[in-house]
Amino acid sequence: MTNSIEQRKSDHIQITLNEKVTGESISTGLESFAFIHNALPEIAFDEITIETTFLGFECKTPFLISSMTGGTAFAETINRNLAIAAEERGWALGLGSTRALLDSGGHASSFLMRKYAPSVPIIANLGAVQLNYGYGVEECRKIIGITEADMLVLHLNSIQEVIQEKGDTNFKGLLQKIEQLCSTLEVPVGVKEVGWGIDGQIAQQLIEAGVAFIDVAGAGGTSWSQVEKFRAQDPIRRIAAEAFSEWGIPTAESIRLVREKIGSLRPLIASGGMRTGLDGAKTIALGADLVGFGRSILKEATQSPEDVLEVMQIREMELRMSMFGIGAQTIQELKDTSRLKER
Repeated sequence: MTNSIEQRKSDHIQITLNEKVTGESISTGLESFAFIHNALPEIAFDEITIETTFLGFECKTPFLISSMTGGTAFAETINRNLAIAAEERGWALGLGSTRALLDSGGHASSFLMRKYAPSVPIIANLGAVQLNYGYGVEECRKIIGITEADMLVLHLNSIQEVIQEKGDTNFKGLLQKIEQLCSTLEVPVGVKEVGWGIDGQIAQQLIEAGVAFIDVAGAGGTSWSQVEKFRAQDPIRRIAAEAFSEWGIPTAESIRLVREKIGSLRPLIASGGMRTGLDGAKTIALGADLVGFGRSILKEATQSPEDVLEVMQIREMELRMSMFGIGAQTIQELKDTSRLKER
């Protein structure tokens, strides 16, 4: 099992870096929105602040490094570079799926990022479906204890599991098990998709089950059916995966659907195809509280913390410029703006 998990994680990194893993025509939907320029913002650019709060944590930025990887030697290098940069710039840090941490025991250090990021929120990550395959409250407690994470997010990846060799596809009764975990675990439990989005009805069910936050992880970025297509040995699954290259709820639509349904009940993370700070500004104006960046910073994460820091500074500058362009001095004013219009 150790070798199969490690190989899968290594394959995921290489495929995501080197292959086309996005759909041809599906997008985040953010291109359908534009800010109305404010020619007289009446604020000083240097006084713009992008500080915010998330579940009681004071955050220097509204940005999150989305869950990406773990469980291999290369993943440790990537996560270390990300963690060092996250600490310096004040980005929240999402870990890759921690199933490998308990199942294989190999490269456990690839998940131990607290020593590099002592002050930022760290979010541990586990496939929700693992609650049907032997994982429960005690295993989740162990994950939190080992990683020293501040919260746990359960990812939903049904289509990926079908294409993945020996994938875990029993999603029956998960909502009840999520509810039990939320009521028992000592840290906040959130739920995220992996790139196909969450709709309002599902979001409401999750909130009623006690979920502390939702990450929509909408379509328009990495498609994990496409990633698994490149790994699939079974020609049936490989060919079937191609039909789902355009599958999912675009990120912008998912944010609106969820926010309309749950109101301000729980914080919302926007991820899925985020490429610029302007993208991030649009999602915040649509209703997001944090913005997650994943594949768009993966290449830099393979190189050095300095390369990651440069990208982070660019994303932050783009966010500040967006705020200056509409006259929003704070993240709250960006959330409340009436200057985001659908084209």
